[in-house]
Amino acid sequence: MIAFTAAEIAEITNGRLAADPGITPASVVTDSREATAGSLYVAKPGEAADGHDFVGAAFDRGAVLALVERDTAAADGQPFPAVVVKDSVLAMGALAAEAVRRIRARRAAAGEDFTVIGITGSAGKTTTKDLLAGILAGRGETISPQGSYNGEVGVPLTVFKAVYETRYLVIEMGATGVGHIRYLADMVRPEIGVVLFVGTAHAGEFGGIDNIALAKGELVEALPATGTAVLNADDARVAAMAARTIATVLGFSSQADPSAAVQAENLELNAAGSPEFDLVLPGDAARHHVSAKLIGAHHIGNLLAAAAAAHAAGVPGAEIAASLSAQSAASRWRMERTERADGVTIINDAYNANPESMRAALRTLADLGRGRRTWAVLGAMLELGEDSIREHTAVGTQVVRLNISRLLVVGREARALYVSAVNEGSWGDECLFAETPEEAYGILRAELEPGDLVLFKSSNSVGLRHLGDRIALPPLGNEGSTLP
Repeated sequence: MIAFTAAEIAEITNGRLAADPGITPASVVTDSREATAGSLYVAKPGEAADGHDFVGAAFDRGAVLALVERDTAAADGQPFPAVVVKDSVLAMGALAAEAVRRIRARRAAAGEDFTVIGITGSAGKTTTKDLLAGILAGRGETISPQGSYNGEVGVPLTVFKAVYETRYLVIEMGATGVGHIRYLADMVRPEIGVVLFVGTAHAGEFGGIDNIALAKGELVEALPATGTAVLNADDARVAAMAARTIATVLGFSSQADPSAAVQAENLELNAAGSPEFDLVLPGDAARHHVSAKLIGAHHIGNLLAAAAAAHAAGVPGAEIAASLSAQSAASRWRMERTERADGVTIINDAYNANPESMRAALRTLADLGRGRRTWAVLGAMLELGEDSIREHTAVGTQVVRLNISRLLVVGREARALYVSAVNEGSWGDECLFAETPEEAYGILRAELEPGDLVLFKSSNSVGLRHLGDRIALPPLGNEGSTLP
């Protein structure tokens, strides 16, 4: 973390100092349980709990300063050392912006490069971020988000991990409304911006797909003329963002779009369901073979996006291809494959779900499941707004048309998916409905057979990722009856 004294934090955040001005925190946390010796604890109000109620707990664990929206005191009435601000989340953002500014200035003065890369899109952000960070790590100190830290809290927490020795800062950018990505981009000032695709995830919150495209394009609008916008030429809405940036445009395509300089030639899926192709990069006459370890055709775009961003950052093609071929999934619950000793294969892709990623996962299940009995264990896709019933209905129809052997739908919010599959012609024990993950566990425990291939897919808060973890534990014995 870039060191800030309490006095500097107060100045940067326009806050009121209620502490020794010389206190210099060594880390930043927003969860009191994660506080350690020297932490700055950020108390932020939340829907379920107010962080101000846990200031004392943070200090008990070693915090030395709090960033708060109101004065707080210990049981004996003594105030906790703090910087009091109007909005603690916006204050985090201001502090993160200053950290990036200082790193950039220090490295520039020393003649050293520092590159910030922003990644956004309706799906695939975390996988692309992991792939890109894996490539860049071989060339210098690289900081990237933990898990899916991609919002107004997660981005500053990622920035706070950076130090003056950091060469690359990879930032994942999510949004639930217009203006959110502009805020994040203004915070970190990326030189390279990657837009993966515009889908219907969060359509209900945005008010439609056009607003999603408007929001995602805020990243490329923030790029400097010396920067690079890495755009998916296979998505018309993303390709159109070229008109919204003054940066150099570098397109990527898995469908041989001639406008894209980054291509995948001789593309195929191997027996494991992983993409293999020859990577084409601008200015590089050679073709560099990529044999990925990620499962599913939908990862081709993520692989090409990471390759394009790495190329824009100056990494040689051979190095990019070697890294992409060596990397497995770095973040959990994203097409995570487990082979049980009894021959059951689990694919846990239930970190998140939207119509596009659901369709991609089901196609992968069908492709991998030839000659095997396949199970699709599906939960709700959330935040789809008025499109929810229509989109769940479409997925149910797809399951039947892909000839998936068994469908197990979990939860009332996904019932339209079950009804659709039944109406499409799935009947009897081919299509099952469970009210809860616990009920679904009982069904799977009783009915899974050696050789079965099982996909788990749902939005994060539905919790099917935990069900997938539990089913992945062999043998199916009495290891406990309560899901997380």
